Amino acid sequence: MAMKSTTKSQLATGKSPVAMYFNDISPGLSESQLRFRLIHFWEAKNIAKGGTLIGIELLLIDEQGTVMQGFISSYRAPTYRRHLKAGATYTLQNFYAATSKEIYRVADQSLTVSFSNGSVLSPLDDIPVSVSFPPDRFRFHTHEDFQANRGLRGDLYDVVGHLRLVNGQSLSDRPVLDESEMISMRHILVHLQTKDGPVMKLYLWDQAAKDFYKKFTSSEDTPTVLLVTTVNPKTVTGNLALSSMSSSRVFIDKDIQPTIDYFSWLSSNPEIGKQVNADEVTRVETMTIGQIFAYIKQEYAKEASFNCIATIGDVKHDSPWYYIACGGCHTKATRGPSSLMCAKCGNTNVSGEAKYRAEISVYDSNDQAVFVLLGDAGSELTAKQAAELVANYFEANQELSAGHQMPAPQALIDTIGQTHKFRVKVSKLNFTGKVQSITVTRIVSAEDLPPVPNPTEIPLAAEDEVALPTASVVDGSGFNAEGGTEGTSDMDESQKAKRPKRHAC
Repeated sequence: MAMKSTTKSQLATGKSPVAMYFNDISPGLSESQLRFRLIHFWEAKNIAKGGTLIGIELLLIDEQGTVMQGFISSYRAPTYRRHLKAGATYTLQNFYAATSKEIYRVADQSLTVSFSNGSVLSPLDDIPVSVSFPPDRFRFHTHEDFQANRGLRGDLYDVVGHLRLVNGQSLSDRPVLDESEMISMRHILVHLQTKDGPVMKLYLWDQAAKDFYKKFTSSEDTPTVLLVTTVNPKTVTGNLALSSMSSSRVFIDKDIQPTIDYFSWLSSNPEIGKQVNADEVTRVETMTIGQIFAYIKQEYAKEASFNCIATIGDVKHDSPWYYIACGGCHTKATRGPSSLMCAKCGNTNVSGEAKYRAEISVYDSNDQAVFVLLGDAGSELTAKQAAELVANYFEANQELSAGHQMPAPQALIDTIGQTHKFRVKVSKLNFTGKVQSITVTRIVSAEDLPPVPNPTEIPLAAEDEVALPTASVVDGSGFNAEGGTEGTSDMDESQKAKRPKRHAC
């Protein structure tokens, strides 16, 4: 079967022309023939214009093992797309060699092979020539190279290493990957360590995340080696992170020779594969209130956790500070005809337990916000369990009706003026703008409020405007209270009057 241009048929007949190697190509139009293996192909889209197709990108390798990029424009794509198969070998007659783009390059060659009006693509099987093509070639670089090229949007390199964590879970107990959750979040976060460098955070997006999910969950043993091609080194809140691209491919353990070699090396060096300190690997970034709000406004922001040092300005008095939770899953229980029910567990007779859900106004050197203390975060702050405080209150006030709501306890009021490092979580509701209050999941430590930043400091560097969080990615398995992230985002005037107003971003 032959594939040809819709405008001009130039299928070769009779004796095949002499093939040209990639290293011999010169800029401009050429009537020569190329012979290559198609390593991989993917769609290039213009995200700024709603994902409009720009064309099809190709990664090609010739008989000499030289790798080159190819390109088929969007209006030529329908002619060739259905005939493309990764791993297959082809000839290409007539093409145009153009200078390679400077951003997101995936090959070392300075030229790109573009399909032209007269291009003819044919399967190599149709030509009686016995040739051998390498199956693939990778571009591995050192940790220092990634550091030097981060944020430049330049060449995309390949990385191979051993897994430390997957979605924040240690490999010592095989991580559980939830398919529906992964698909809804569209990404997986892994911590990868190479031979020559420290642990790095690697974000797998879209197809790369799905490929990793399939390979990881179908493996009989817990995978330990991961190779991802064409990753983009980025600067995220000042730190190096790697991000997969639409061109990325994923391999694990014994998929291909580089992962086989790394797997053998890791097996012969068992001390290297020992689990590192999880706290060290998953160190959460500390951000100001302004930086957190700036992150939330980013177009590609995802659910994540951060540390934030802030001072408690007040405790909200006009809303409930606790809720009655299911004793099993901690989801908010609902009142049934004769008992409490849990929609999540399906239990129609649950044992209710009071849990914190208290709104506090906080501030740092520049900004203010509303934090919501959830669950254990409240008891960590007050050193009192919500259930204990509620029980003591109603025991001392037995004349109160069942529908009475206990006011904020003194244990919460006493925290006003305290400064703490809060572990906070930004959620999907924050990104929609429906909720601006920020959930606190943990009190890390008591802190001194840092000095006022220099005016020249900006919350996020320009190159981080669409960056991924370096914080631990929220995997959905944490504390869940119905309406737990809901609440007003605006402090009332009495709260604001307790200190000078600050500009909130």
